[in-house]
Amino acid sequence: MINIYNKDCIEGMKDCKDESFDVCITSPPYNLGNNHHTGNKRFEVYDDNLNENEYQQNQVNVLNELYRIIKKDGCVFYNHKNRIKNGFQISPYDWILKTKWKVKQEIVWVNRSQNFDKIRFYPFTERIYWLTKQNKTKFYNNVNLSDVNYWKPVGTKGEHKRAFPLRLPTDLLKCFPKNIKVIDIYLGSGTTAIASHNLGCNFIGYEKDKHYYEMAKKRIDNNIRQLRIL
Repeated sequence: MINIYNKDCIEGMKDCKDESFDVCITSPPYNLGNNHHTGNKRFEVYDDNLNENEYQQNQVNVLNELYRIIKKDGCVFYNHKNRIKNGFQISPYDWILKTKWKVKQEIVWVNRSQNFDKIRFYPFTERIYWLTKQNKTKFYNNVNLSDVNYWKPVGTKGEHKRAFPLRLPTDLLKCFPKNIKVIDIYLGSGTTAIASHNLGCNFIGYEKDKHYYEMAKKRIDNNIRQLRIL
């Protein structure tokens, strides 16, 4: 069962019962500013420019609400990056360590960003923080992943510039039992939903941006139709 909602994630999670999900795989907006670029490509303006303190507090609030709805032996895979703002690095640890979560492991995703500014060493990686409530989860690394991975980044026909590849959530979900309940609180273009459907997981996702919600809905519907044909 796949259910997605055009709704802010904080509001959406209020409708969820305590400890009702096994796994969350998600990636929030990075708060890079309204005018950002990768290599020579400048992206369209959209709302991604909160005051940094406000952004970090928002992420603390979101992660703590997520803590409420994840099972005791469940976990979160939280994709973010070390950002450069005003010439200095800001680490996601600045707010993750203020939440209720424990960091089980930090996974390095080598996606080879096209940021070639000569004023620093080129930032070719992002992070996936594996967050848990306790030291044990229902996890078995049967895909033999290491803590450094080279999932090739993708977009959605030039529309969604920060989509992660289908293989990323697919590989992560393969490490858990079948028929688990998955959530993505920043649905984006729907990649985690598609991976969940392909592996037979139940899924709920939230996306407050109407354009991305419609994009995700279309991708998910197309994926479901294709699997029915096969």
